[in-house]
Amino acid sequence: MKIKLTSVYVDDQDKALRFYTEVLGFAKKSDFSQGPFRWLTVASPEDPDGTELQLALNNNPAAKAYQQDMFQQGQPAAMFFTADVQADYERMKARGAEFTMPPKDVTGSKIARLNDTCGNLIQVTQLMRW
Repeated sequence: MKIKLTSVYVDDQDKALRFYTEVLGFAKKSDFSQGPFRWLTVASPEDPDGTELQLALNNNPAAKAYQQDMFQQGQPAAMFFTADVQADYERMKARGAEFTMPPKDVTGSKIARLNDTCGNLIQVTQLMRW
């Protein structure tokens, strides 16, 4: 069994697509509509056939409340892994990313957190070797 798809709720799919592709560096995978519903996913260019992230429109009141509460508590909606947090921090910051926490050493890893501009905090993690 594998994880093929996970979702993050966003308040604006076009803005989210720009952020997740132009700032984070993911690639658009799927984008099609049926009536008012839009299916929009991105994937890592390092693994284009791997796990996709759905950028789901946050038009569900329960999901919106959850998203807002998680943001207010400082909890990330998604975590992405990298081999070099510092390099990705510099790259994303140069592209306009707003970090709520610059790279920081924590037990067994180095992490940074940023605002995705669509209602979520994102954590970027580098696992450290023991």
